Amino acid sequence: MRVLTGIQASGKLHLGNYFGAMKPMVELQENHELFTFIANYHSLTTSKDADTLRQYTIDAAVDYLSVGIDPDKTTFWIQSHVPEVLELYWILSKFTPMGLLERAHSYKDKVAKGIPASHALFSYPVLMAADILLLDTEQVPVGKDQIQHVEMTRDIAIKFNNEYGELFILPEHLVQEEVATIPGIDGQKMSKSYNNAIDLFMDEKSLQKRCNKIVSSSTPLGEPLEYEGDNIYALASLFLNDEEKLELQARYRSGKEGYGHFKKYLKELIWEELGEAREKREYYLSHMDEVHDILAQGAKKASTIASAKMEKVKAAIGL
Repeated sequence: MRVLTGIQASGKLHLGNYFGAMKPMVELQENHELFTFIANYHSLTTSKDADTLRQYTIDAAVDYLSVGIDPDKTTFWIQSHVPEVLELYWILSKFTPMGLLERAHSYKDKVAKGIPASHALFSYPVLMAADILLLDTEQVPVGKDQIQHVEMTRDIAIKFNNEYGELFILPEHLVQEEVATIPGIDGQKMSKSYNNAIDLFMDEKSLQKRCNKIVSSSTPLGEPLEYEGDNIYALASLFLNDEEKLELQARYRSGKEGYGHFKKYLKELIWEELGEAREKREYYLSHMDEVHDILAQGAKKASTIASAKMEKVKAAIGL
Protein backbone atom coordinates (compact mmCIF):
# COMPACT_ATOMS: atom_id res chain seq x y z
CA MET A 1 0.00 0.00 0.00
CA ARG A 2 1.48 3.35 -1.03
CA VAL A 3 0.89 6.00 1.65
CA LEU A 4 1.63 9.72 1.29
CA THR A 5 1.93 12.34 4.01
CA GLY A 6 2.87 16.00 3.83
CA ILE A 7 4.01 18.16 6.73
CA GLN A 8 4.08 21.94 6.73
CA ALA A 9 7.23 23.83 7.66
CA SER A 10 5.62 26.32 10.00
CA GLY A 11 7.65 26.36 13.21
CA LYS A 12 8.63 24.18 16.13
CA LEU A 13 6.93 20.81 16.22
CA HIS A 14 4.88 19.86 19.26
CA LEU A 15 3.15 16.91 20.92
CA GLY A 16 0.12 17.36 18.67
CA ASN A 17 2.35 16.87 15.63
CA TYR A 18 4.07 13.94 17.30
CA PHE A 19 0.98 11.90 18.17
CA GLY A 20 -1.17 13.13 15.30
CA ALA A 21 1.35 12.65 12.49
CA MET A 22 4.95 11.78 13.37
CA LYS A 23 4.50 8.64 15.46
CA PRO A 24 1.85 7.18 13.13
CA MET A 25 4.23 7.78 10.20
CA VAL A 26 7.01 5.87 11.91
CA GLU A 27 4.61 2.98 12.47
CA LEU A 28 3.27 3.11 8.89
CA GLN A 29 6.72 2.84 7.33
CA GLU A 30 7.13 -0.65 8.79
CA ASN A 31 4.36 -2.19 6.68
CA HIS A 32 3.65 0.29 3.88
CA GLU A 33 5.44 2.09 1.07
CA LEU A 34 5.62 5.49 2.76
CA PHE A 35 6.26 8.79 0.98
CA THR A 36 6.72 11.85 3.20
CA PHE A 37 7.54 15.41 2.17
CA ILE A 38 8.07 18.82 3.77
CA ALA A 39 5.28 20.92 2.26
CA ASN A 40 7.13 24.21 1.79
CA TYR A 41 4.95 25.29 -1.17
CA HIS A 42 1.92 24.94 1.10
CA SER A 43 3.75 26.89 3.81
CA LEU A 44 3.92 29.90 1.49
CA THR A 45 0.25 30.58 2.25
CA THR A 46 1.26 31.82 5.70
CA SER A 47 5.03 32.47 5.46
CA LYS A 48 6.27 36.05 5.09
CA ASP A 49 10.02 35.68 5.55
CA ALA A 50 12.32 33.71 3.22
CA ASP A 51 15.02 32.95 5.78
CA THR A 52 12.46 31.76 8.30
CA LEU A 53 10.79 29.43 5.79
CA ARG A 54 14.16 27.94 4.81
CA GLN A 55 15.03 27.38 8.46
CA TYR A 56 11.64 25.90 9.33
CA THR A 57 11.92 23.55 6.36
CA ILE A 58 15.26 22.07 7.39
CA ASP A 59 14.26 22.04 11.07
CA ALA A 60 11.19 19.95 10.21
CA ALA A 61 13.35 17.53 8.24
CA VAL A 62 15.76 17.12 11.16
CA ASP A 63 12.92 16.62 13.64
CA TYR A 64 11.17 13.97 11.54
CA LEU A 65 14.39 12.05 11.04
CA SER A 66 15.03 12.32 14.78
CA VAL A 67 11.70 10.79 15.81
CA GLY A 68 12.24 7.79 13.56
CA ILE A 69 11.59 8.44 9.87
CA ASP A 70 13.97 5.95 8.27
CA PRO A 71 15.27 6.94 4.81
CA ASP A 72 15.86 3.25 4.07
CA LYS A 73 12.13 2.63 4.49
CA THR A 74 10.57 6.01 3.66
CA THR A 75 11.00 8.29 0.66
CA PHE A 76 11.57 11.68 2.31
CA TRP A 77 12.00 14.97 0.44
CA ILE A 78 11.21 18.68 0.24
CA GLN A 79 8.14 19.49 -1.87
CA SER A 80 9.76 22.22 -3.98
CA HIS A 81 12.52 19.80 -5.03
CA VAL A 82 9.96 17.94 -7.16
CA PRO A 83 8.64 20.74 -9.42
CA GLU A 84 6.34 18.43 -11.40
CA VAL A 85 3.80 18.97 -8.64
CA LEU A 86 3.23 22.54 -9.85
CA GLU A 87 2.71 21.35 -13.42
CA LEU A 88 0.03 18.94 -12.28
CA TYR A 89 -1.46 21.59 -9.95
CA TRP A 90 -2.17 23.84 -12.95
CA ILE A 91 -3.55 21.02 -15.09
CA LEU A 92 -5.85 19.83 -12.28
CA SER A 93 -7.16 23.39 -11.90
CA LYS A 94 -9.06 22.86 -15.14
CA PHE A 95 -10.94 19.97 -13.52
CA THR A 96 -11.71 21.80 -10.26
CA PRO A 97 -15.10 23.57 -10.15
CA MET A 98 -15.15 26.88 -8.29
CA GLY A 99 -18.04 25.62 -6.21
CA LEU A 100 -15.91 22.73 -4.95
CA LEU A 101 -13.27 25.13 -3.61
CA GLU A 102 -15.87 27.51 -2.21
CA ARG A 103 -17.17 24.70 0.00
CA ALA A 104 -13.75 24.04 1.56
CA HIS A 105 -14.03 24.28 5.35
CA SER A 106 -10.30 24.80 5.86
CA TYR A 107 -10.21 27.94 3.68
CA LYS A 108 -13.11 29.51 5.56
CA ASP A 109 -11.59 28.64 8.93
CA LYS A 110 -8.18 30.08 8.07
CA VAL A 111 -9.62 33.33 6.73
CA ALA A 112 -11.77 33.60 9.87
CA LYS A 113 -8.60 33.27 11.96
CA GLY A 114 -7.02 36.20 10.17
CA ILE A 115 -4.94 34.56 7.43
CA PRO A 116 -5.18 36.85 4.37
CA ALA A 117 -7.41 35.50 1.62
CA SER A 118 -5.38 34.72 -1.49
CA HIS A 119 -5.53 32.52 -4.56
CA ALA A 120 -2.86 30.28 -3.01
CA LEU A 121 -4.94 29.74 0.12
CA PHE A 122 -8.13 29.29 -1.91
CA SER A 123 -6.58 26.75 -4.29
CA TYR A 124 -4.67 24.90 -1.53
CA PRO A 125 -6.82 21.76 -2.07
CA VAL A 126 -5.77 21.61 -5.74
CA LEU A 127 -2.08 21.61 -4.83
CA MET A 128 -2.79 18.96 -2.22
CA ALA A 129 -4.57 16.93 -4.91
CA ALA A 130 -1.49 17.26 -7.13
CA ASP A 131 0.74 16.03 -4.30
CA ILE A 132 -1.44 12.96 -3.86
CA LEU A 133 -2.24 12.05 -7.46
CA LEU A 134 1.25 12.65 -8.83
CA LEU A 135 2.67 9.67 -6.94
CA ASP A 136 -0.19 7.17 -7.37
CA THR A 137 -1.05 7.44 -3.68
CA GLU A 138 -3.49 4.88 -2.29
CA GLN A 139 -3.93 6.15 1.29
CA VAL A 140 -3.49 9.59 2.88
CA PRO A 141 -3.24 9.86 6.70
CA VAL A 142 -5.02 13.08 7.73
CA GLY A 143 -6.65 14.78 10.65
CA LYS A 144 -10.43 15.07 10.64
CA ASP A 145 -10.17 18.64 9.36
CA GLN A 146 -8.37 17.38 6.22
CA ILE A 147 -10.75 14.58 5.24
CA GLN A 148 -12.64 16.97 2.98
CA HIS A 149 -9.44 17.72 1.03
CA VAL A 150 -8.92 14.03 0.25
CA GLU A 151 -12.55 13.79 -0.87
CA MET A 152 -11.97 16.83 -3.12
CA THR A 153 -8.90 15.08 -4.54
CA ARG A 154 -11.08 12.12 -5.45
CA ASP A 155 -13.65 14.42 -7.09
CA ILE A 156 -10.95 16.12 -9.20
CA ALA A 157 -9.41 12.77 -10.20
CA ILE A 158 -12.80 11.36 -11.19
CA LYS A 159 -13.48 14.36 -13.45
CA PHE A 160 -10.09 13.92 -15.11
CA ASN A 161 -10.45 10.15 -15.48
CA ASN A 162 -13.93 10.51 -16.97
CA GLU A 163 -12.52 12.70 -19.73
CA TYR A 164 -9.10 11.16 -20.38
CA GLY A 165 -9.14 7.62 -19.03
CA GLU A 166 -8.10 6.00 -15.77
CA LEU A 167 -4.80 7.80 -15.23
CA PHE A 168 -5.26 8.57 -11.54
CA ILE A 169 -5.73 6.26 -8.57
CA LEU A 170 -8.55 7.36 -6.27
CA PRO A 171 -7.00 7.74 -2.80
CA GLU A 172 -8.60 6.91 0.53
CA HIS A 173 -8.20 8.95 3.70
CA LEU A 174 -6.80 7.32 6.83
CA VAL A 175 -7.68 8.80 10.23
CA GLN A 176 -6.53 7.44 13.59
CA GLU A 177 -9.59 8.24 15.67
CA GLU A 178 -7.92 7.77 19.06
CA VAL A 179 -5.37 10.52 18.42
CA ALA A 180 -7.37 12.71 16.04
CA THR A 181 -7.36 15.69 18.44
CA ILE A 182 -4.53 16.36 20.90
CA PRO A 183 -5.39 18.91 23.63
CA GLY A 184 -3.13 21.86 24.36
CA ILE A 185 -2.35 23.26 27.80
CA ASP A 186 -5.68 25.15 27.74
CA GLY A 187 -7.79 22.20 26.60
CA GLN A 188 -8.26 23.43 23.03
CA LYS A 189 -6.73 21.56 20.12
CA MET A 190 -2.94 21.85 20.44
CA SER A 191 -1.72 24.42 17.92
CA LYS A 192 1.12 26.89 17.52
CA SER A 193 -1.42 29.52 16.52
CA TYR A 194 -3.23 29.12 19.88
CA ASN A 195 0.04 29.39 21.83
CA ASN A 196 -1.00 26.31 23.79
CA ALA A 197 1.52 23.77 22.49
CA ILE A 198 4.16 21.70 24.26
CA ASP A 199 7.20 21.68 21.97
CA LEU A 200 9.00 18.39 21.41
CA PHE A 201 12.58 19.41 21.99
CA MET A 202 12.51 21.73 24.99
CA ASP A 203 15.13 21.41 27.70
CA GLU A 204 13.93 19.59 30.81
CA LYS A 205 13.44 22.69 32.95
CA SER A 206 11.44 24.51 30.25
CA LEU A 207 9.36 21.39 29.68
CA GLN A 208 8.38 21.26 33.34
CA LYS A 209 7.45 24.95 33.31
CA ARG A 210 5.25 24.35 30.29
CA CYS A 211 3.53 21.38 31.89
CA ASN A 212 2.93 23.47 35.02
CA LYS A 213 0.83 25.85 32.90
CA ILE A 214 -1.70 23.17 31.96
CA VAL A 215 -5.15 24.31 33.01
CA SER A 216 -6.73 22.11 35.71
CA SER A 217 -9.57 22.39 38.21
CA SER A 218 -9.26 23.94 41.68
CA THR A 219 -9.90 20.72 43.62
CA PRO A 220 -7.68 20.94 46.74
CA LEU A 221 -5.05 18.38 47.69
CA GLY A 222 -6.49 15.51 49.72
CA GLU A 223 -9.71 15.20 47.76
CA PRO A 224 -10.28 12.72 44.91
CA LEU A 225 -9.66 14.18 41.49
CA GLU A 226 -11.71 13.64 38.35
CA TYR A 227 -9.58 12.36 35.50
CA GLU A 228 -12.30 12.54 32.85
CA GLY A 229 -12.03 15.88 31.09
CA ASP A 230 -8.73 16.69 32.78
CA ASN A 231 -6.10 18.07 30.38
CA ILE A 232 -3.18 16.53 32.27
CA TYR A 233 -4.73 13.07 32.17
CA ALA A 234 -5.70 13.46 28.50
CA LEU A 235 -2.06 14.17 27.58
CA ALA A 236 -0.54 11.58 29.91
CA SER A 237 -2.85 8.84 28.59
CA LEU A 238 -1.30 9.23 25.13
CA PHE A 239 1.86 7.63 26.50
CA LEU A 240 0.16 4.81 28.42
CA ASN A 241 -1.23 1.36 27.68
CA ASP A 242 -4.63 0.29 29.05
CA GLU A 243 -3.23 -1.11 32.31
CA GLU A 244 -1.18 2.03 32.95
CA LYS A 245 -4.22 4.20 32.30
CA LEU A 246 -6.18 2.29 34.96
CA GLU A 247 -3.32 2.77 37.41
CA LEU A 248 -3.28 6.52 36.73
CA GLN A 249 -7.06 6.70 37.15
CA ALA A 250 -6.70 5.03 40.55
CA ARG A 251 -4.08 7.60 41.56
CA TYR A 252 -6.51 10.39 40.61
CA ARG A 253 -9.30 8.86 42.68
CA SER A 254 -7.11 8.19 45.72
CA GLY A 255 -6.90 11.84 46.74
CA LYS A 256 -3.28 11.34 47.81
CA GLU A 257 -1.84 13.41 44.95
CA GLY A 258 -2.65 16.82 43.53
CA TYR A 259 -2.44 18.22 40.03
CA GLY A 260 1.14 19.33 40.66
CA HIS A 261 2.18 15.69 41.07
CA PHE A 262 0.51 14.73 37.82
CA LYS A 263 2.10 17.63 35.94
CA LYS A 264 5.49 16.38 37.09
CA TYR A 265 4.52 12.84 36.07
CA LEU A 266 3.50 14.10 32.61
CA LYS A 267 6.85 15.86 32.20
CA GLU A 268 8.64 12.61 33.03
CA LEU A 269 6.56 10.70 30.46
CA ILE A 270 7.36 13.21 27.74
CA TRP A 271 11.07 13.35 28.63
CA GLU A 272 11.42 9.57 28.61
CA GLU A 273 9.42 9.12 25.38
CA LEU A 274 11.68 11.49 23.44
CA GLY A 275 15.03 10.44 24.92
CA GLU A 276 16.22 8.54 21.86
CA ALA A 277 14.87 11.26 19.55
CA ARG A 278 16.91 13.93 21.38
CA GLU A 279 20.08 11.88 20.85
CA LYS A 280 19.32 11.42 17.15
CA ARG A 281 18.58 15.11 16.79
CA GLU A 282 21.96 16.03 18.23
CA TYR A 283 23.56 13.68 15.72
CA TYR A 284 21.72 15.10 12.70
CA LEU A 285 22.36 18.69 13.75
CA SER A 286 26.07 17.94 13.69
CA HIS A 287 25.82 16.00 10.40
CA MET A 288 23.70 18.30 8.24
CA ASP A 289 25.40 17.06 5.09
CA GLU A 290 23.76 13.69 5.77
CA VAL A 291 20.35 15.35 6.17
CA HIS A 292 20.70 17.16 2.83
CA ASP A 293 21.80 13.92 1.15
CA ILE A 294 18.76 12.05 2.49
CA LEU A 295 16.45 14.78 1.17
CA ALA A 296 18.21 14.82 -2.21
CA GLN A 297 17.91 11.06 -2.60
CA GLY A 298 14.25 11.21 -1.62
CA ALA A 299 13.56 13.95 -4.17
CA LYS A 300 15.33 11.92 -6.86
CA LYS A 301 13.14 8.88 -6.22
CA ALA A 302 9.94 10.95 -6.05
CA SER A 303 10.91 12.82 -9.23
CA THR A 304 11.37 9.56 -11.13
CA ILE A 305 7.78 8.57 -10.35
CA ALA A 306 6.46 12.10 -10.88
CA SER A 307 8.08 12.64 -14.27
CA ALA A 308 6.74 9.32 -15.56
CA LYS A 309 3.24 10.25 -14.41
CA MET A 310 3.46 13.69 -16.00
CA GLU A 311 4.47 12.21 -19.34
CA LYS A 312 1.24 10.20 -19.36
CA VAL A 313 -0.87 13.15 -18.20
CA LYS A 314 0.54 15.57 -20.76
CA ALA A 315 0.22 13.04 -23.54
CA ALA A 316 -3.42 12.48 -22.61
CA ILE A 317 -4.36 16.18 -22.63
CA GLY A 318 -2.31 17.18 -25.65
CA LEU A 319 0.75 18.92 -24.20
